[in-house]
Amino acid sequence: MTIKLHGMTYSNYYNMVKAVMIEKGMAFEEVHVLPNQEAELISKSPMGKVPCMETDQGFLTETGVMIDYLDALGEGPSFYPEDPFAKAKVQELIRHLELYIELPARRLYGDAFFGKPASDEEKTAVRALLNRGFASLASLGKFSPYLAGEEISYADFYFRFSVGVATMACKKSLGWDALNEVPNIKALLDLMDQRASIKQVLADQASDA
Repeated sequence: MTIKLHGMTYSNYYNMVKAVMIEKGMAFEEVHVLPNQEAELISKSPMGKVPCMETDQGFLTETGVMIDYLDALGEGPSFYPEDPFAKAKVQELIRHLELYIELPARRLYGDAFFGKPASDEEKTAVRALLNRGFASLASLGKFSPYLAGEEISYADFYFRFSVGVATMACKKSLGWDALNEVPNIKALLDLMDQRASIKQVLADQASDA
């Protein structure tokens, strides 16, 4: 089976899927495409978002769906625990990262990365949301040394490419050094950055700069 990953190296969700495929030792092709509302992409990804995944049976969208599909294929290691409750806790962490850290932090990306200033009111609102998000992540996560415990899980790949970007946005937009001020964040990011898959993803991203 040939899998093609459509998207761009600047997409944190694209990089989550890419890193997982590298970790699993899966063969895949990359197809560079920016998010847009043109008919060609809409026919593959109805919201015009990236990433999307091309399989022999058709296209898949949404990062969580793609990662669960890759897991179900059974190629390479699974990064879900076998125990159903432990697996659910990993999925809980993933949803938490998506909804309570990545999503509010995304409201700062225009200000932090694209020269589109955010209002003081917006910054204050996002800071409050992220304070709550990081506090509850500290409660849910084990950080021993990985987010869900002693073994790496899919939640750690989400963490690397959601919290990593979120803390950059906090620094640039809010002047908040969340990377170093929020407990456990830097240690886990540094741990993830030791992995060959993450190094390759970051190198590919840098080469596209």
